[in-house]
Amino acid sequence: MDVVLSVQSVKYPLTGIGRYTYELARHLPHLPLVEAVRLYNGERFLDHLPDAQSLSSQAAERAATGPVQRLKRVLARNQMVVDLYRFLKSRSETSPFAGLENHIYHGTNFYVPRFPGVSVMTIHDLSVFTMPHFHPRERVFYLSREVEESMKRVSRIVTDSDYIKAEIVSHFGYAPDRISVAKLACGAEFRPRTAQETAATLSLYDLVHGGYAFYAGTIEPRKNLANLIEAYAALPLAVRLRRPLVLSGYKGWNNEDILERIARGQREGWIRYLGFVSNDHLPELLAGAALFVFPSWYEGFGLPVLEAMASGVPVMTSPASCLPEVGGEAVLYAAPDDIDAMTRGIEQGLFDEAWRQGAQRDGLARAAQFSWQRCAEETAAAYRLALDGRL
Repeated sequence: MDVVLSVQSVKYPLTGIGRYTYELARHLPHLPLVEAVRLYNGERFLDHLPDAQSLSSQAAERAATGPVQRLKRVLARNQMVVDLYRFLKSRSETSPFAGLENHIYHGTNFYVPRFPGVSVMTIHDLSVFTMPHFHPRERVFYLSREVEESMKRVSRIVTDSDYIKAEIVSHFGYAPDRISVAKLACGAEFRPRTAQETAATLSLYDLVHGGYAFYAGTIEPRKNLANLIEAYAALPLAVRLRRPLVLSGYKGWNNEDILERIARGQREGWIRYLGFVSNDHLPELLAGAALFVFPSWYEGFGLPVLEAMASGVPVMTSPASCLPEVGGEAVLYAAPDDIDAMTRGIEQGLFDEAWRQGAQRDGLARAAQFSWQRCAEETAAAYRLALDGRL
């Protein structure tokens, strides 16, 4: 098979969908089913992936909140502007693919352009349809239209979890035999580390190995941080001061209340907000945690849970959406709206040594079941099914 892979989402520092696309671009060319992979960035073909480079958190924040991005968000609320943009984009994107009728196009981020050959798309989650209150209005308006239009163009859908596959079938009536599941993985940089190995990085943040609970992800309502902070606040103050809650991640949207709660906890000395943490520091910060907490309301896969397990860190997460597919029986679950259960889970995760040792052992075994090689192989198998369906 000859593949055209959309790599528009590969931007540094790599997160979520960017990491997924990057790993596919690395692994697909080496599979027996795949003869060649051409990389397309939305405007032109590339000879190789963009160079890996770290952006400072300040630069990333400026990119997300600068005047151009603010203008895009304003314009995205206007239906006429969105329709015009989609029309012009679809016209402009037909020309680069002339002569590629025998290729298969993979849109890795919810969208595929008009393509003369067979195409597939990855839908990572359906939250803009099923939980629109967790997204800005312009994101819901734009992304929902793009997803529905793209679904009409593709021969097959790839998704990250069985849960999202079932959602696609239920919400759209899409045939389940036209959906493939290719579960994600995490990189080798996420592994257990000793206190000596994490010391240099943790010292930059004035943290002690094994001395904090850790969350990594966007600061926004879908991640359920308000309830997490309330649950943590129910612990005795002496416990909170000895084992602070450390949060890292970009500031998302609609987070004023969350940021106020974080600021209050910081003043009281039991919350630390690190902002965005570079890819160089995140594995050490994760491996140095006593407990990873991730009480999200909804995920398409829940990659941070997998990264924590691979780092040998006990995990407390939510039983919502696909998270049990990732954590299995290796993690502790607390319903995202049950504050008392979350508090009990945090206490157990921090101080029940028998449970912690079992969770570390079981988490490592669970994480070993996922690999990017397997994800690429399952994706290539989806390509084969899409091509066979055309014959």
